Amino acid sequence: MDELLGLAEQLISYDTSSEDGVHEAAGFVKGWLDSRGVETEQGTCRGLPVITASHGDPGDSTAIFHGHIDVVPAEPGQFEARAEGDRLYGRGAYDMKAALAAMMLALPTADDPVPGLRVVLAIVSDEESEEAENRGSNYLVRTPPGDGMGLTGNFAITGEPTDMHVGVAAKGVLALRLTVAGRAAHGSTPWLGDNAILRAVEMFRGVESLPFARESSELFDRPSINLGRIWGGDALNKVPDSCAIDVDIRFLPHQDPAQIREQIAGLSPARMETIIELPPVSGGGTDSPWIKALTGAASEHHEGLSLSVGRDGASDALSFIQVGIPAVEFGPVGGGHHGPEEWVSISSLIAYRSALRDFLFRAALKD
Repeated sequence: MDELLGLAEQLISYDTSSEDGVHEAAGFVKGWLDSRGVETEQGTCRGLPVITASHGDPGDSTAIFHGHIDVVPAEPGQFEARAEGDRLYGRGAYDMKAALAAMMLALPTADDPVPGLRVVLAIVSDEESEEAENRGSNYLVRTPPGDGMGLTGNFAITGEPTDMHVGVAAKGVLALRLTVAGRAAHGSTPWLGDNAILRAVEMFRGVESLPFARESSELFDRPSINLGRIWGGDALNKVPDSCAIDVDIRFLPHQDPAQIREQIAGLSPARMETIIELPPVSGGGTDSPWIKALTGAASEHHEGLSLSVGRDGASDALSFIQVGIPAVEFGPVGGGHHGPEEWVSISSLIAYRSALRDFLFRAALKD
């Protein structure tokens, strides 16, 4: 426990919302892995580090642990980890530095092998970024060497927050910038103008009420719609004549982003720009021996169901699935990710590390 908690706290201490912090954290991670005698390799994607570490015979089936060291911005105090009871607080505690610490410790070594299975730990630095195409996880699996790291495997687990459930599906992403026009006037006579900011907010409320926003599916209650950013106005004493809003839509697996855009276009005149579009994730059939090994291991270390959870957030698991590597999400219990009081359960983190090791041995024996 002390080693796991200490490693998680060390990772949290790096402000990896900045590029400098990412490079510092990556240097620590690679040095830590090198010290354990595992084979490591480092590449770069858009100037950001991508690290792999592996152990096992290349001829064996390969399981991939996948994680990211970057986080969203936070107040400086959130990079000072603190333990209170069963909770470890700090930016990235839940998403997903604590899970990454458990994966680092679960990686087999010469002194602690998993016979019959090759295990690769793959770590990226841009999971939280708005980059749609040239992402670190895509770089991991791209070939030929020189254009990517060419990582291959039979099954991947990305350690995103799932509360010890196995996430077999995730929503797609459609991030749109909507620019609304108004009419300028003096701030003392706003009735003579048409306030673009108010019109943009009204348009966002309209997006929330569209038919696609009220749909549900087997694993999801509804799509997620968030007003993430807003730009409007250039003077205090002027009615703003232009406003742009960034709307983050996480759509359901059966929904068509083109139809979502069509519904939004019917609300009112606005310039629409697609910032990010990523398809939903499906990790493959639940009868897979890999998923059975993981759900079996998870069930041994967590009460309740361990399968069939739909994830509201997007997932880098998609990068693996797109090249034919089945992938799911699996992480410890916690809460508050991207918020001011992000935390992970310490007891769950310990159970998570044990479940990962249990999974490896079950996977080695699955044939």
